[in-house]
Amino acid sequence: MTIDEFKRWLKKFDDDKDGRISRDELADAIRVSNGGWFTRRKSKRIIRSVDANGSGFIDDNEIKNPAEFAEKHLNVRILHL
Repeated sequence: MTIDEFKRWLKKFDDDKDGRISRDELADAIRVSNGGWFTRRKSKRIIRSVDANGSGFIDDNEIKNPAEFAEKHLNVRILHL
């Protein structure tokens, strides 16, 4: 998937359409991407590591390198075209 496709895919999990990804929404994304067990724990850890402003959410500004985020945290491979 490309970076733009990844961003569109991640936004699908923004259930309340507030432009941010919550821990529960991220847990759903992890679960769908074969994240296996402990998705809530993983999502909490990821939010802590990425959430620069301490809001408890991930917004577009906090995913500075979407490819790195996807590959490191969600086991999603990004194509660099």
